Amino acid sequence: MKKEVAIIGGGTAGLFLAAFLNSDIYNITLYEKKSSLGRKFLVAGDGGFNLTHSEDLSSFKSRYTPAAFLDTALENFTNADLRKWLLSLGIPTFVGSSGRVFPEKGIKPIEVLKAIEAFLIEKKVTFEFNTTFTGWGDQENALVFNDKEIVKSDYAVFALGGASWKVTGSDGSWIDVFKKKGMDTLPFRPSNCAYKIQWHEKFIQKNEGEPLKNITISLKNKVQQGEVVITKFGIEGNAIYGLSPEIQKALASKNEAVVSVDFKPTYSISALIQKISHSKTNTTTTLKEKIKLSRTVIDLIKGTLTKEEFLDIQVLAGFIKKFPLKIVDSAPIDEAISTSGGINHHAIDSNFELKKLNNTFCIGEMLDWNAPTGGYLIQACASTAVYLARYLNNQ
Repeated sequence: MKKEVAIIGGGTAGLFLAAFLNSDIYNITLYEKKSSLGRKFLVAGDGGFNLTHSEDLSSFKSRYTPAAFLDTALENFTNADLRKWLLSLGIPTFVGSSGRVFPEKGIKPIEVLKAIEAFLIEKKVTFEFNTTFTGWGDQENALVFNDKEIVKSDYAVFALGGASWKVTGSDGSWIDVFKKKGMDTLPFRPSNCAYKIQWHEKFIQKNEGEPLKNITISLKNKVQQGEVVITKFGIEGNAIYGLSPEIQKALASKNEAVVSVDFKPTYSISALIQKISHSKTNTTTTLKEKIKLSRTVIDLIKGTLTKEEFLDIQVLAGFIKKFPLKIVDSAPIDEAISTSGGINHHAIDSNFELKKLNNTFCIGEMLDWNAPTGGYLIQACASTAVYLARYLNNQ
């Protein structure tokens, strides 16, 4: 007789778990609070559907915080494995110039989701829509939906997501139910989001919406390369997203985080000094024409340094290589791409089973981990799901 698996949450993690569970030994039911699957999965397709990243696995694993927490899952179902599986569904992918992986041109996000959904239907996965998990019943591990419907299963797997993008159903409201049950949880914090900087009024009037390209931003020993955009609120973009764990830690302890920007990472400070000192034009023209700094960067530097500091070549070069930006806050959670917090990783064992609740598991973004954008978020949700599926298939 088949055993029953209840999957709560129809996002990336829930979909991949259902796809890789053995339907010969399990009756699989997926419960989703919305009226359709993969709402946040589709949101990830805005501006280009980035499915994973192509870099080597060693580097890939290093993108996640806390270190090594997801290593086993990522090794079990790698970025290459994800591409192969999608290809088996008729979804070929390609590697973009940044190393990110996308569906072949012409394939829309909804088509990827429909291919996965069709695969699940063929496996005879049962879908229950408009069913919100609201707690546990009096019987052992009995699940309650919509405050009244009681479901008993042999295994319950929660894939409820984080707390960003409320419109997709990923609002983090489940955390109160888990806390009431005595589970070890951590408050949600925004990640991969805009960060607040108190710009000088004249600077932001002139430079709002301008990019800072080909830079590195660092905090402590963490360095992130890419670009950001200047906004009235502060900055946003991939060069700051990857520092979210370090920034949030500093904000929590000091109410500010001072990051260092290198506007010319391909130049050493000595090379900058030499190039500036050998120029026969004025300093501003030298920065623009010889160093190739943008008008926005020059405005930022000139608005920070005194005239004497700006004309001191060594001081100027030092600020080009290590420009301090003080972050004083983060964007609201619902404006973040992802969140950290949720189920404390100490609350689960190596198979993602809750230590306080037998045969009950948590996967995906509802666990407390962090990763930058670039395909790492979807990959980790898929990898935790596939790892758990293979574990349950051997029970």
